[in-house]
Amino acid sequence: MPDKPIIPIEPLALDEDKTPRTRLRTMAILTALYVRLYSVMTTLTDPTKLAVFIGALDQTIMATSIPTISAQLHSASGYVWIGSAYLLANAAAGPVWAKCSDIWGRKPALLGAVVLFAGASIMGALSVSMNMLIAARALQGTAGGGLLQLVFITISDLFSMRERVLYLGLTEVLVNLPICGTTFILLLCFLDVHNPRTGFSEGLAAIDWFGTLSILGVIIMLLLGLDFGGAVFPWRSPTVICLIVFGIVMIGVFLFSEEKLAKYPLIPLSMFKDPSNLAIFIIGATQGMCYIPAEYYLPLYFQSAKQASPLRSGVLILPITVCEGALGIVSGVIMHQTGRYREVMWAGVLLILIGTGLYISIGADTSIPKLVGFMIIGGSGCGLLFEAPVIAIQNTVSQADTATATAAFGMIRNIATSISIVLGGVIFQNSMAAQAEPLRRAGLSPTVVDALTNGQAAANVEIIGTIENVVQRDVVRHTFASSFRYMWIMFTCIAAVGLVAGAFVKQGHLSKEHTETRTGIREMTERVKE
Repeated sequence: MPDKPIIPIEPLALDEDKTPRTRLRTMAILTALYVRLYSVMTTLTDPTKLAVFIGALDQTIMATSIPTISAQLHSASGYVWIGSAYLLANAAAGPVWAKCSDIWGRKPALLGAVVLFAGASIMGALSVSMNMLIAARALQGTAGGGLLQLVFITISDLFSMRERVLYLGLTEVLVNLPICGTTFILLLCFLDVHNPRTGFSEGLAAIDWFGTLSILGVIIMLLLGLDFGGAVFPWRSPTVICLIVFGIVMIGVFLFSEEKLAKYPLIPLSMFKDPSNLAIFIIGATQGMCYIPAEYYLPLYFQSAKQASPLRSGVLILPITVCEGALGIVSGVIMHQTGRYREVMWAGVLLILIGTGLYISIGADTSIPKLVGFMIIGGSGCGLLFEAPVIAIQNTVSQADTATATAAFGMIRNIATSISIVLGGVIFQNSMAAQAEPLRRAGLSPTVVDALTNGQAAANVEIIGTIENVVQRDVVRHTFASSFRYMWIMFTCIAAVGLVAGAFVKQGHLSKEHTETRTGIREMTERVKE
């Protein structure tokens, strides 16, 4: 397919006589947005985002602890919803935070997200029930949607297209509460992007609330319908059918709202009219659907089929997280040096397809070195696709619309991620349920069989260690391992869709020139008129 360069729209300029930032201020801002990969701070080219460090923690560390948490709080459904509540809220909140940053400015929005995340972290630490923990996770996701998207947006405000790939490419490393205060203080004192000082009530009126609520309704109803089906209610039950049908109907309501009703749309549908843009969004969605199941369900595999402790399962998935971080950095350097992102995306979708396909062959007795090799391939592909699609979509819109485009991309990727956790859980639990008769024939007690096949398997991993008969224990281990296989088949098909979409991505020019964005309702109104 011949290249047709995309010429970005000229960005909205700030005052030309604005005093340039000092190196000290720039370093302080970046320190608030990043955590250094190395202990010695020598240059500005090797940081990892501090705000991302806060927000991305949950998707990795929590995964290794969820089987134990679900068992201790006596909730099998909690295994799925501890993760989905975070990602669901993250997906829904991202565009709202972006719009708030357009209305009130980047700095107040970032500070608000940091404070909310700190409060939600305290609530999660003090949780005494599954409902309380899920509520805390939802609040964390709401704040995390702001932290992740606003970091991308703020970096885009600070640097040109060619420069920002270095900083956006260094986004993978993760922890929590102790650094919230440091982040807040540094952002408060040093972040000096445009602040429109929009009135609170005026700003609230400008947010697309109907679009926000309708897309939230879509996500909640579809995820609940999928999660309840076959576990809480039969698939043919009115509850499941109504949730799925009305969720699909709400998609139409959301699209109508964005096209006809919203003055400042949450997601402008015009972004999807270009085939290359649509392909980029599809790649983001498929990457989201393929990377989180590995981080979320491989720890469950290790704790069941390999009988690893939560701590050891966390160590065993390090190849994924390390490769994601390393290749995220590599992708940023490549794009900065060459100005090209399409080849990075091609390599990413291909490696994800290969890695996810290799997961299909995993059994209870697959060797650890082989598993590490699989995870390196899959993790490398995911790492290449964390930032390249973001840069690609930012390159096709004006600088003034960067916040909206970035948040729209993040929202779609996070929705896909949320759906993937639920779909993976549905396939796994139904696969385990289908193994009830073989488990009975192996001589396992009815109590154990019921605990493993009645939608409770993820919360009852610890029961495997209580089975004294070695043969019976091996049967259970192999049952767990084989039940994951069908899940990986589905995700491999999804990865193939991403590979096909990659063929339609066009290469655009990454400019080295940069003009910062003005935020505020007046500027938003002027863009709508244009």
